[in-house]
Amino acid sequence: MIPLSQAQWQTETWQEQLSGAFRRVEDLLTELALPPNEAPYELDFSPGFALRVPQAFVSLMQKGDWYDPLLLQVLPLAQENIASPGYSNDPLEESHSNPVPGIIHKYHGRVLLVASPACAVNCRYCFRRHFPYGDNQLSRSQWQQALDYVRERADISEVILSGGDPLVSSDDRIEELVLTISEIPTVERLRIHTRFPVVLPDRISDKLVASLTSTRLQTVFVLHCNHPNEVGAALSERLQLLRQAGVTLLNQSVLLHGINDDAKTLCKLSEKLFNAGVLPYYLHVLDRVQGAAHFALSDTGAQALHKQMMEALPGYLVPKLVREDPRVAHKCPL
Repeated sequence: MIPLSQAQWQTETWQEQLSGAFRRVEDLLTELALPPNEAPYELDFSPGFALRVPQAFVSLMQKGDWYDPLLLQVLPLAQENIASPGYSNDPLEESHSNPVPGIIHKYHGRVLLVASPACAVNCRYCFRRHFPYGDNQLSRSQWQQALDYVRERADISEVILSGGDPLVSSDDRIEELVLTISEIPTVERLRIHTRFPVVLPDRISDKLVASLTSTRLQTVFVLHCNHPNEVGAALSERLQLLRQAGVTLLNQSVLLHGINDDAKTLCKLSEKLFNAGVLPYYLHVLDRVQGAAHFALSDTGAQALHKQMMEALPGYLVPKLVREDPRVAHKCPL
């Protein structure tokens, strides 16, 4: 792969930018002026969970810095292959909450629809890095089955589009899906869980905004942003399109050792998100997925950081510190 210059990739469509994402460790390191033989940690050049990161996100990384907090979220390391006690391939036991293909139903009143099996970026701590997406790639008839599941349950008032990442789907596909969901009379809200615009801001197109806001549904857009360096000018600009259309913007982060386990960093993230019109929502402790143990913090460490945030910020800028427990029907505050 020959990396494009910033002027070149900025003129591409979001689909072209996604297609040109880095997929080889060597190419990513070359772009960042990092000689592989000088790595301060052991790299994995043929990871089972593949490297995937768009150039727009790479452009936010500091060249020559092996410990750049954005790089460490996407760079495959050999320690991911070490089995860790207490970690599993399905830490949230979602296989037990997958009643029909494409549906995850864990909580009262809302249901998650796996709108796409793919992501714009492969984050090394992803709790669905082992998820059986092949069993949840839906044909048109299976989409009907998944939506029938929602229609048949009058208590479901919110549909969450997730994945993978739902914004990997085309604007036309999203428009069709949103219109179909809006025709289910008991559904009142549409929620989008996505990291796509953080790593490739051009994904927030005028047509996407129109597709998400042209029905009676209230739309909530939940970003996944972990570090203040991820909130660049391009992302802030694109988010204004959603704000102006009346979309509620929230953010959820994962607390990650070596990435954002510092109160000043977390406070700066909240401030930058709010300046971009986004309210902090959740700060998750790590889901114990196999391959991500090196990102974990202790509960006491997480609680100490959260306390420092409460002391430094107004309450509306402090996300809830939570853990997801597959045996509990709600997020568990720490």
